Amino acid sequence: MTQNNILLNRVAITGMGMINGLGHTLKDTWENAVAGKSGVSLIEQANTEQMLTKIAGEVKNFTIADHILEPKEAPRYDRFIHFAMHSAYEALNDAGLITNNQMNSTYDPHRMGSIMGVGIGGFPEIERTAHTMFEKGPKRVSPFFIPAVIPNMSTGLISIRFGLRGLNYTISSACASAAHALTAASYEIMFGRQDVMVSGGAEAVVGQLGMSGFITMKALSRRNDEPHRASRPFDVDRDGFVLGEGAGVLILENYDKAVARGAKIYAEIVGHGATSDAYHITAPHPEGEGACNSMRMAVENAGINFNEVGYVNAHGTSTPLGDIGETKAIKKTFGDHAKNLYVSSTKSMTGHLLGAAGGIETIYCAMALHTGIIPPTINLENQDPECDLNYVPNKAIKADIKYALNNSFGFGGTNSSLVLRKV
Repeated sequence: MTQNNILLNRVAITGMGMINGLGHTLKDTWENAVAGKSGVSLIEQANTEQMLTKIAGEVKNFTIADHILEPKEAPRYDRFIHFAMHSAYEALNDAGLITNNQMNSTYDPHRMGSIMGVGIGGFPEIERTAHTMFEKGPKRVSPFFIPAVIPNMSTGLISIRFGLRGLNYTISSACASAAHALTAASYEIMFGRQDVMVSGGAEAVVGQLGMSGFITMKALSRRNDEPHRASRPFDVDRDGFVLGEGAGVLILENYDKAVARGAKIYAEIVGHGATSDAYHITAPHPEGEGACNSMRMAVENAGINFNEVGYVNAHGTSTPLGDIGETKAIKKTFGDHAKNLYVSSTKSMTGHLLGAAGGIETIYCAMALHTGIIPPTINLENQDPECDLNYVPNKAIKADIKYALNNSFGFGGTNSSLVLRKV
């Protein structure tokens, strides 16, 4: 790959780890997504008695393993950090970079780093600590409170646990956080500054404070009597998004070095796009201008023709405005080819993981390329006439595609698109 006559390194995806309402591992979450199952359920970790929304893509029955974070340390850190470390371990293990629960000596640790995306950070722990302070006084605030909640502690603890001595930092750009993190991590490898990057996103804001903020914005679905049918992107009966939690972490590696060590390669990241709507703090541009420009930039950056893209993992949040705007953007970007695309929203199954969304959805793109299976958009029973593309309704399909594109759009009008290539 070249850019401005500079020879760039290729970026391989060699390991992946994921946790969300569909399961605790890449295997479980992928198999359940392909089966069209829903990970949305009634919330158990928070009191929802006075809340209009009582459902989420909640991770059930999860405790971080002792070999990842010691039992005495684990309670000091917010849930999103646990998710990040859990999925980072799975991804590194999947990439063959862990032996006997420890990093092996495949690479110089000074050329291994981490960039993660986190949209909000430790809301549940902030909420708990605020209650403690107001009820019992400021002296009862834990000295571990700040490290427990700051967004960059996901990369900090990943770097400490796995001995990554290259760069580590966190990107926070709302629902585009993980996608921006993957872009930044790719650049580190492309320009030869790092050999391996642990990147993706983590989020855990299922609680009274975070939920209440979205509820009063009228952003969340209130289909409490049918949690599994609540997230319904592109359906005429959609009534808002469903909040999710979890993490999606990928191991990005210098392609040639990955091949030299015999690594399994799921896919290659080949294109990046990032734009701003410059329109509204929460609403997308009604004609999808920023989203269109982001996708166009990513495809052009990949150096391919628009008709070579076969699958788009849509941002697809199940909101009235967002789904229509993204549909318009896809049609503007791909023209006549838009009708040939497979487009699906895996948020129909996981809910919306905010800052982690781009991580798990890039994984779904990589798996679609790797397995030849396109995950579905479930609950698409009455398609909105203004959403008139092939959204792979309700059942996964087999398709041999060469390129896939992932969209992540966030509050503030921030947009990110990534193009992946089959290997």
